[in-house]
Formats: sequence, structure tokens, C-alpha cells
Amino acid sequence: MEEEIIKFEEEFSIINTIGENLTDKTYITNPAIARENEIKKLMIVLLTPDKSGLLVGKPGIGKTAIVEGLAYKIQRDDVPASLKGYQIIKVNSSSLMNKININGNEKLTINILLDELKKMSKVILFIDEVHTLVGANSESPIDLANILKPSLDRGDIKAIGATTTIEYETYIVRDRAFLRRFDRIDVLEPDEPTTVEILFQSLPRIEHQTGIKFKYNDYMIKLLLESIVSATSEYKRIYGLSAMYPDIAFSVLSQAFSLALIEDKKEVDIIDVYNAIKISKRIYPDTIIKELVNFREKFSKFCTDENITLPIVTLEDLEVNNEIG
Repeated sequence: MEEEIIKFEEEFSIINTIGENLTDKTYITNPAIARENEIKKLMIVLLTPDKSGLLVGKPGIGKTAIVEGLAYKIQRDDVPASLKGYQIIKVNSSSLMNKININGNEKLTINILLDELKKMSKVILFIDEVHTLVGANSESPIDLANILKPSLDRGDIKAIGATTTIEYETYIVRDRAFLRRFDRIDVLEPDEPTTVEILFQSLPRIEHQTGIKFKYNDYMIKLLLESIVSATSEYKRIYGLSAMYPDIAFSVLSQAFSLALIEDKKEVDIIDVYNAIKISKRIYPDTIIKELVNFREKFSKFCTDENITLPIVTLEDLEVNNEIG
């Protein structure tokens, strides 16, 4: 990958340029529902001298949400005294691989960032896809562990990295310097009941973002969310490892809101959820047919009482939808 040369003629803040302060964000709901155990493990690591945290888990499993969950707790002073007042700055690994030319002097972005962080106190640096920066990755021009080593050893900064299980086993286990300074925290996929609860508690955020509400009472809503989670369980997913709970279930739920919005509805209803499962590109077509049959049976009495008709869907219908999509 070619390095991008960015020129600046005057002093600037690299943190404001490439970083996002997660402790300054507005959170409508807790971003890390049902992740208290992982957050506690992360806090223990961050409170350990000379250690930083490394979140390892499959794609779509919620690693970034855990870091946001820590930021959420810091906002509310719901952390040990030693972590109160900390800022969490998120930077993308790709940004750190740039070189910046300031007044004719070329520097690595990460070195400028560390210089700026040294002038600050109580900062936690969060680097997503951290595997792209470790020395064990032959494609990377940076040895992250050695660059971070002085700051980490002095305690000037704390760091959190995130990577997938495959990248960890491919690159990071080969970098002993990195492993000495980062403690691994495994992030596992939530089970189906937990995923339902994550979706349910996240509804206020999605409703705030879209400006429309989910129709029905809490009991009915949870039944619909259960259908979404059932339709996206492990062996029904097309993309396997790249589609995990809760991300894949969120994709169907978000689609239901989109379908309601395109119809100018004020509320998401049962038809929107049904159609969101129907048009999902992340579920096997034959599975979609079976799940829609189960859906119609599960809500048959409700549909009769409400005079709602859920159309029977065939594989041919799904093929037509894919051609249109």
C-alpha cells in the first residue's frame, strides 16, 4: 500500500485530525449491552502497570462496542477512581501509516500522535485493526510495539487494540514484543437470548437515528426480535465468520426500519420485519423460505386479529428480488 503524503504548513492537532474522542460522544443507549464481563477484564488490564488491552474476536461481534461501553461508563463516573477522567481516543490503523510533511520535515503520523499524547494526561489510545501495524505483518512499514514501547513503559499512555481471531493467529502471535505489552481479552459471540436483549435495549438508539418508532408493546416487540435472531443463527448465514451476532441480527433489524422509512411510515410493523428477513442477503435463500413459514405460523393469530396478510414467498420470488437488488 502506497503511503499518503499529507502536507501541513502550520501547527495542527493530529488527534483532532485523525482521532475520535469516544468519551465525548453522545450515547442514546449503552453501546455495550451484556458486555460487563469483557469491560471489567479490560479495566483490570488497563489498571495493570506496563500492560494494555487487546480485544480479539470474530468480525461483527462487538469489539468496538466494548470500548465505547468503557467510554460510556467513564462518562458516568461508573469506573474505578484510577480510571475516572480518562479520555478514549479512537484512531484507524490506516491513518497511522501515513507520513506527514510539516515545514519540510517528514514524520510518521504515529510519531506525531505520540508526541501530542505525551503532553496530555489520562488518555487511552484505541486502535482498531491493530494487526495491520505490528512488525509481524510483512506488509506493514511500522513496528507498532517498538514505537509504542517508550510511552507504554513510562505509563504516558494506555492503549487498546482490536483485531479478529484470524489476524491475531496470523500476525500478532509472531510478534513477541507486542504480546509482552498487550493482554488478550477474548470477545465471544453472544447467544440467542442475549442477542435478543441487545437488540431490544438498542431500539431507543435506532429509533432516535431514524426518527420512527417500533410499533407494538414490549412483549410483541421481543417476539419479533426473536424471529430476527432465529433467522440469523449460525448455520443460516451465508457469510459464516464474517456475519456474527449481534451484527448480522442488527443488519435485518436496520433493514426493517429502512423498509418502513421508504414507505413513509411512522412506525415499524410486522410486515416490515417479515420483508426484512425476506430480502436479507446474509441468509441462505432456502433458510429464508423456512423462516418465513415459521414466522407466519408464529404470528398467525395476531395477523388474523389485525387483518394482516403476510404473503407466501417462494424461491422464485427471492431470485426476482436478487435480480432487482
